Amino acid sequence: MTISLPIDPQANELLARDPLAVLLGMTLDQQVTMEKAFSSPYVLAQRLGHEPTAAELANYDLDALIAIFAKPPALHRFPKAFAARCQDVCRVIVDKYDGDAAALWTGASTGAELLKRIQELPGYGKQKAQILVALLGKRYGVQPEGWREAAGGYGGEDAYRSVADVVDDESLARVREYKKQIKADAKAAKG
Repeated sequence: MTISLPIDPQANELLARDPLAVLLGMTLDQQVTMEKAFSSPYVLAQRLGHEPTAAELANYDLDALIAIFAKPPALHRFPKAFAARCQDVCRVIVDKYDGDAAALWTGASTGAELLKRIQELPGYGKQKAQILVALLGKRYGVQPEGWREAAGGYGGEDAYRSVADVVDDESLARVREYKKQIKADAKAAKG
């Protein structure tokens, strides 16, 4: 089972078969909707005329990449910052994993190691890394020993906390409700 978001079926299909698309979607999943973040790798491929490799994006002229990200509709709310972030993530994939995004997770023997590898990516703090561990485990079958523990609260079977739990409209609604409640609780705590 893979991600099933209410986005273009071809975008879901790309996420089902291309590890780099999954990694880029997760990288973009910040300050935009899940749908926007995870459909943007497909839109990027359309704009380039082909599915990019990590090496291609790592070496792409940054100003040209920013222009691609900024073209309406922009691939992210902050196209300049996230074009650079995606490029930096791709550079790590090229430098540490020979350009193979899947090697980030296929080479991890434990959940703790997987979490550590992901946290080494630019822009991946603990929470974002735990969500990616959960996404890989729940939707892509990447389940090294201890992956649920490494994913923290996102690893539970019925967590409904992140993109890792979205399989249909009902689960998407449950994730949105969880996020809404977290924001309300945070606002009340500041209160």
